[in-house]
Amino acid sequence: MDLRLHGHVVLVVGGTGLIGRAIVERIRTEGAIPVVGARRAAELVVDAADAASVDAAVTLLLQAHSRLDALVVAAAPSAGTLDASCNADPVQVLDAVNAKAMTFLRLANAVLPIMTKAGYGRIVGVAGQNAYLTGNVTGSVRNAALIIAAKNLADSVAGSGVTVNTVNPGTVSAEPSVEVEPGRGGESTPEEIADLVAFLISPRARAISGEAIAVGHRVRGVTAL
Repeated sequence: MDLRLHGHVVLVVGGTGLIGRAIVERIRTEGAIPVVGARRAAELVVDAADAASVDAAVTLLLQAHSRLDALVVAAAPSAGTLDASCNADPVQVLDAVNAKAMTFLRLANAVLPIMTKAGYGRIVGVAGQNAYLTGNVTGSVRNAALIIAAKNLADSVAGSGVTVNTVNPGTVSAEPSVEVEPGRGGESTPEEIADLVAFLISPRARAISGEAIAVGHRVRGVTAL
């Protein structure tokens, strides 16, 4: 399927990470122009914890490309960097929400006026399936907050030609298991995540907005209404 992404300018924040790199390579094969954003060693240096840095990065991108068709936010500290002994500590929870959900919100807020003025745009955030599980307050809240923020933004621009969605991986692995254990999500590769992201940022996904879509298999034994 031709995703009709040729010539589309796509800002991928977190584009130097495991999932971000796969997304960059995937959309490049579709003829899109990926712009890799990260805090360091990237085509576009952006600190998404700093609103001024975000605004400056978006300005530079527009100066270089004169358009912005999509934003993908795959930037967040790995779950492995969180202190398991502080999973319910308010300080860690707030830091994690800022590093993931507020990062997404700052970036989305910066590009939405550009996209709504153009009458077209795609925003996709990456939020893990910990959002649907208890037992880790930090992991649950930081992912759920991103999903809820995305849904609110999607509703605020409904009918404008701009869509906002999230993709929700379970465990990410180079060699995912085909087994899905009770109480866990299915495993997926970075490339499988990138396939879904590429579709969601394409013109073909016009009718999909406000959705949180699992990659692999949504947590076995859990419903989300």
